[in-house]
Amino acid sequence: MQRKNFTEVVEFIFLGFSIFGKHQITLFVVFLTIYIFTLIENIIIVTIICIDRHLHTPMYFFLSMLASSETVYTLVIVPRMLSSLIFHSHPISLSGCATQMFFFITLATNNCFLLTAMGCDHYVAICKPLRYTVIMNRGMCARLMCGSFGTGLVMAVLHVTAMFSLPFCGTVVDHFFCDIYPVMKLSCIDTTVSEIINYGVSSFVIFVPVGLIFFSYVLIISSILKIPSAKGRKKAFATSASYLTVVIVHYGCASIAYLKPKSENSVEKDLLISVTYTIITPMLNPVIYTVRNKEVKDALRRAVGRNTF
Repeated sequence: MQRKNFTEVVEFIFLGFSIFGKHQITLFVVFLTIYIFTLIENIIIVTIICIDRHLHTPMYFFLSMLASSETVYTLVIVPRMLSSLIFHSHPISLSGCATQMFFFITLATNNCFLLTAMGCDHYVAICKPLRYTVIMNRGMCARLMCGSFGTGLVMAVLHVTAMFSLPFCGTVVDHFFCDIYPVMKLSCIDTTVSEIINYGVSSFVIFVPVGLIFFSYVLIISSILKIPSAKGRKKAFATSASYLTVVIVHYGCASIAYLKPKSENSVEKDLLISVTYTIITPMLNPVIYTVRNKEVKDALRRAVGRNTF
């Protein structure tokens, strides 16, 4: 009889931003503007990299993959979140929640390991320039891309299988999408095993890439300091600074969200962190990567000139 009660939950309702009351319309306008801007940015980046032969290099290949991944990543979360700001208490089925969580984890993990692949590309370009074209060939780029996506799929299967094997009693998700901890709170039983799996998977997804990036950049900075030309050092540091800014924001938010102690959970803080890594970061990444990137600016000028004349 107890098991029967466990299986009664067939849908969830997001509490979302209801704590902000009448300000939800303002949030809708702000988030919609950011979302449209993010889509436009990423579409422009992917299009420019595809059509401009000067950008057909491993560095921009990974950048286009990251932009594509982040576009789909936001599509998984933001449209439903925007609709919940207008149409309150809009339910999501259990299978719909599992699907959203699956794609969210797959793409978030994919983004983490794509950033690592970009770090590897920077390392080879700066530390082994004479062997760059041999090491970073098409086959290596394809393997790194497939490895990133494959790791995301495995992590998502582990998370979603552990999560949706739990029986649920609650129906109100104290969040704006099917994130791991808010859904886990609705379980009727002890979630210690699921929490251990989540912490282990999250630690792997965060610490392995960060460790590889840190090790790569120790070697990269050492090589940059040996460059005799001040102009060469400045260019190398500028590229590295943009990349490291994205890495710090990305992994900083992920660490706070998924590795913080359970006792520090707060609805307001969790919403702020989630908004940062699902809405703000995808908007900032293209800006950080391109605003100081001469090659992308030149490609944009060529594209505009081609369409103007």
